[in-house]
Amino acid sequence: MEVERYEHGVPSWVDLGTPDIPKAIEFYSGLFGWQIEQGPPEAGGYSMALYKGKPAAGLGPQMNPGPPYWNTYVSVDSADDVVGKAKANGATVLMEPMDVMDVGRMAIFADPIGAVISVWQPKAMPGAGIVNEPNTYGWSELVTTDVEKSKEFYGAVFGWGSETHGEGSPMPYTEWKIGERSVGGMMPKPPMMPAEVPPHWGVYFSVDDTEAAMDKVKELGGQVLMGPMDVEPGKIAVVQDPQGAVFNIITMKQQP
Repeated sequence: MEVERYEHGVPSWVDLGTPDIPKAIEFYSGLFGWQIEQGPPEAGGYSMALYKGKPAAGLGPQMNPGPPYWNTYVSVDSADDVVGKAKANGATVLMEPMDVMDVGRMAIFADPIGAVISVWQPKAMPGAGIVNEPNTYGWSELVTTDVEKSKEFYGAVFGWGSETHGEGSPMPYTEWKIGERSVGGMMPKPPMMPAEVPPHWGVYFSVDDTEAAMDKVKELGGQVLMGPMDVEPGKIAVVQDPQGAVFNIITMKQQP
């Protein structure tokens, strides 16, 4: 569906930090049918992925050591106010609020458990112009080693409520909420996940057919790490692009 604006506290954008933008462009345009356009020189190599003519995601140079990563941005009324709340609640600020040309104001911080998330105060660009349909961003999910502390932190910083399903089970799942609207998810780090994988925010892209997308990932030089697996909303898989960035794909049972 097309989106023109985002409420405060709703994830609104995702982008990839990668060491090889040309190869990433080749992979993601092949996988999702994105048209990827390089930004102006002042954008520092940042490229914009378009789907059906609408902004769908960003691809930029990797800024930190370690594996490449997909990053989630939460739309906020004031990046400065939210960073102040994050600091007061134990976050480590990795990038203080800064203007990105005339398109918005951003900041990056790690929550007290170590998961990194960004905030986006929109100006000329509100965020993704198309979401929740095949080949677009659909969901972000926190994998954490401290569910209760995460609930406290994100409630204080973004005003998120939480609703946990399967409380007491080995793998309870929490939906982040603004009022009655679900805006993201959270799960405890699964025991089968390698010990070296830190708490993190994972990104989901919707696809028409999970198995077909898995085959395409492999054909384009990526890897399938897990799946396919049936979950309540649909069929998921965890995959990795050729440079090592991990993301999730999902075929939804019904349109969200």
